Amino acid sequence: MSDNELGLFLRTRREAVTPAEVGLPTGPRRRTPGLRRAELATLAGVSVEYVTRLEQGRDRHPSPQVVAALADALRLTASERVHLHRLTKSAGGGLCTGAAAPALTVRPTVRALLERLEPAPAVLLNRIGDLLAWTAGYERLAGPLGILEGNPPNLARYLFGDPRARTAFPDWDRAADEQVAALKHGPFRADPHVAALVDELTVTAGAEFADRVRTLPGLPAATGVTRLAHPEEGTLRLAYETLELPAEDDQRLIVHLPADGACAAALDRLDGRRPGALRAVSA
Repeated sequence: MSDNELGLFLRTRREAVTPAEVGLPTGPRRRTPGLRRAELATLAGVSVEYVTRLEQGRDRHPSPQVVAALADALRLTASERVHLHRLTKSAGGGLCTGAAAPALTVRPTVRALLERLEPAPAVLLNRIGDLLAWTAGYERLAGPLGILEGNPPNLARYLFGDPRARTAFPDWDRAADEQVAALKHGPFRADPHVAALVDELTVTAGAEFADRVRTLPGLPAATGVTRLAHPEEGTLRLAYETLELPAEDDQRLIVHLPADGACAAALDRLDGRRPGALRAVSA
């Protein structure tokens, strides 16, 4: 399994940029998706050999000036630029946040925030995908699907280890991609707790997990639309927003909202059918 996350990210971003986006002719005989290495090198003002070394992992310490030039050439978004900077630091082992165990406790003010979000389906996760607390609205959605089983429940283990997950998530491949990207977002294998979970899932889930780890960059979507197949209400389209808590918490809050009128009506029916209160796992 490759540990060249910097090279993987640069290559996937290069292949995602079309020549037209940077003012280059497409040409009839182009075989490479996106930009060629030579084109990226020209745009960034570096040599082709240096781009090759970075993508192959033979050089993992580009200067801040080169990082900025590559970010400009690749038309990176603000979050992608932050991720690129993080990768150049973690390549040298400079990030040490992985020494601390993933947080299992929830601050009182965060609990109060979750209570205020009711009846919206909202869930709090730590960096390895443990579900730490959730609203009753989330329990009404996720409980019947088996997502909340375990102490603590873990979204990665559910997606890759529970056969119900493929029914629960009609777009399972996309959900699996996003979960792997979330695990890879940060120090990744430099974090022993993430590394232990990755090793576990590589054994239990096999190629479906390992291939994603090898090929996907660690940049999960912070917002989007997901589909859940609820046993009582059918397939629901839910828009989600991810809110990162302060670094000391090392947690993220995902809030779901109805993406269409049918989903809004279904959530209203669930809310009226089974009222509840904020739930959390035992620490």
